[in-house]
Amino acid sequence: MDRKRIVIKIGSSSLTNSKGEIDQDKLKDHIASIAALKEKGKEVVLVSSGAVAAGFKQLGYPSRPVTLKGKQAAAAVGQGLLIQSYTERFREYGIVPAQILLTRNDFSKKERYRNAYSTLSELLERGILPIINENDTVSVEELTFGDNDMLSALVSGLIHAEQLIILTDINGLYDSNPKENPDAKRYDFIEKVTAEFLEGAKGSGSKVGTGGMKSKLIAAETALSLGVPVFIGNGSGADKLLSILEGKGDGTYIGSEGLSAITNNRQWIALHSTVEGKVFVDEGAENALLQKGSSLLPAGIYKIEGIFEKGNVVEVFGTSGLIGKGEVQYGSNDLNELLGVKGRKQAGEQLQEVIHRNSWVKI
Repeated sequence: MDRKRIVIKIGSSSLTNSKGEIDQDKLKDHIASIAALKEKGKEVVLVSSGAVAAGFKQLGYPSRPVTLKGKQAAAAVGQGLLIQSYTERFREYGIVPAQILLTRNDFSKKERYRNAYSTLSELLERGILPIINENDTVSVEELTFGDNDMLSALVSGLIHAEQLIILTDINGLYDSNPKENPDAKRYDFIEKVTAEFLEGAKGSGSKVGTGGMKSKLIAAETALSLGVPVFIGNGSGADKLLSILEGKGDGTYIGSEGLSAITNNRQWIALHSTVEGKVFVDEGAENALLQKGSSLLPAGIYKIEGIFEKGNVVEVFGTSGLIGKGEVQYGSNDLNELLGVKGRKQAGEQLQEVIHRNSWVKI
């Protein structure tokens, strides 16, 4: 129970009724459990689906729309209904929520990524509850997170959460579909997400949601890579989230002890940055990067591809292929002038690292 910063993701199926409308009983249950966490001194960030599910009925759709324009129109109506319901309910507990709508651009642009972190940190320090959703109204297909499972994983890494809790309508991961096989066995704990688990978790989500168990496992894999353990399951009552943090949750815990947190700069490089070029290094530089944790110096580079500027991210290739990515401190024109010039240090010129070790991630 010493975990302090918690990210909770609530899916559409856990928030709405069979008609796609916000279920006030479900909402009340979630809010009571979040309030109980905050009462214990936890910093909570809520990633909430439900905007499209809450809005499509208002537009006259019989079920969740499948077209992009339909989803965006439903989200435009539903997001207001969703945040209104949260605000009214949380007011009963003296909790002030803050709505944050994000797109992929907010993560891919380094300045906006840093600003998102600063904003969330300020809200948490002041006791505010951030409620995050993807900005479905303006997102285009190629710039979406895919689903709020992945968004919650990325947010948990961004704020260096101690736990990601994904609440859904199924109480964890099973060895087969429990709706079809009454003898299906649940995994109470798995150390990591393997290809076998992903293969066995195929299938779509509910009619009002976008993700199934596979999307949750992919999100869990991402969260683990960022040093955040994950719980996937459900529950009811005001103490359900406290029980999950105590290891008594109705679901599956994912992740081993001692996960290493990743700095925000490295998270951005690894998961969000746009690759602008390629750098090819010799065996000595490859060993220094992978085995010694050293920075990349100009002397270890024998070829570059692409046009890039200082501050851009490039892929780094060694003798065995792609080995990582990093943020360069030279543009391609300046770097080309340095290729093969290994004696310039001897002439008294101190060369800067091409990629500092703090701006480098292994693949």
